[in-house]
Amino acid sequence: MTEPTAYTPLSAPTSWLDPSAQPVNRALDVAREALASCGKKNIHVHSDMIAAASDLYVTLHQLVIALDAERGEGQ
Repeated sequence: MTEPTAYTPLSAPTSWLDPSAQPVNRALDVAREALASCGKKNIHVHSDMIAAASDLYVTLHQLVIALDAERGEGQ
């Protein structure tokens, strides 16, 4: 029996992530932009931290997809 949780994890992005791979250099540019943007958020503002976590999760996921595609993995 599983216990209910008081949160919704970011573990099922299939409905809102683009599964197609970007070129790695574009994915890196997007990752750099996300890091710069998230680095400016206020750590004491809950909504800022939720937004930063979501942005970084999506960006990292897209970067991994791009790297896997470049290496020929997942085909």
